[in-house]
Amino acid sequence: MSAIRTTALTLAWGILTATIGCSNLDSQDQHDDNPRDDTGTKFGAYWHQGKAEVTRFALQQARYGELRDGDAVLIFVTEDFLRDRQVKLESDPTGKDVVPIMKLNFTKKFTTGIYPYSMMTSVFTPVDLARYPNSLKVTATVQEWCGQVFTQLNFRNNRYDARTFSYFETEGDRDYAIDRTLLEDEVWTRIRIDPSSLPVGEISIVPGVMTGRLRHIETAPETANAALGSIGTDSTGSELVRYTLEYPRTERTLAIDFEKNFPHRIHGWSETYRDGFGPRAQVLTTRAVRTHELMTDYWKHNSTADDTLRSRLGLP
Repeated sequence: MSAIRTTALTLAWGILTATIGCSNLDSQDQHDDNPRDDTGTKFGAYWHQGKAEVTRFALQQARYGELRDGDAVLIFVTEDFLRDRQVKLESDPTGKDVVPIMKLNFTKKFTTGIYPYSMMTSVFTPVDLARYPNSLKVTATVQEWCGQVFTQLNFRNNRYDARTFSYFETEGDRDYAIDRTLLEDEVWTRIRIDPSSLPVGEISIVPGVMTGRLRHIETAPETANAALGSIGTDSTGSELVRYTLEYPRTERTLAIDFEKNFPHRIHGWSETYRDGFGPRAQVLTTRAVRTHELMTDYWKHNSTADDTLRSRLGLP
């Protein structure tokens, strides 16, 4: 790992996490941008302009008892979703069960020695959380030279139908049900829709699928302690808020930092747990710090001439 890069990322994280005490989001900020009535609101003006928010983060990912440099990208965009088939609407909506959703595509890329990791989670959360309080679908994939793993959760009949496919013998291919509960993967989309929807205190929650795959832990509910509070300001003076999840059973902590005010941009996160196997296992902290952002209809920029847009995102 580059010592210069490691020092820079550590300093950036230190600036990001200058603590000034904890307090809940004030009620006015919670309800100013109600997405359930976004005609003429800031929510509609920002999220319904036909573009996606693409943000790149400098990543230090814990794997095999060491920290690996890489890139993480969060892609947030709104779209219409078929609730019954749980796929994107691409036809005439007449007579169909269509739900507006916030979609997150969350990618991580890093290398472990000679071979690379490519990971992606997709989350589909209804914008109208009052009417549809549960995310409808989550998919996650992990690819590396040993093989690949795929997990999908579908919310149907007041529960999540889980399907997991893995090349590991102890995991194999499985179909099972998860009782209705909060998903860690939907915390990211809830932050962007309405941070006041984040629960605090002792809660039941399904940990993030990507991390579960890295740790070979079954995708299933756990008890966690959740907290939400202010942590200071960034270099532009924007007030930052941190949402923290502590999992006592699996000894893991996730902390996500985001702007208190709309559009609640995510500035970074950290994730601490015992990583690695055997004598190399140790408690490490994965960190990600926001570096670049574009608001773009990226799906229209797929020619070789558009490669230059990657440099504007700080990507190779």
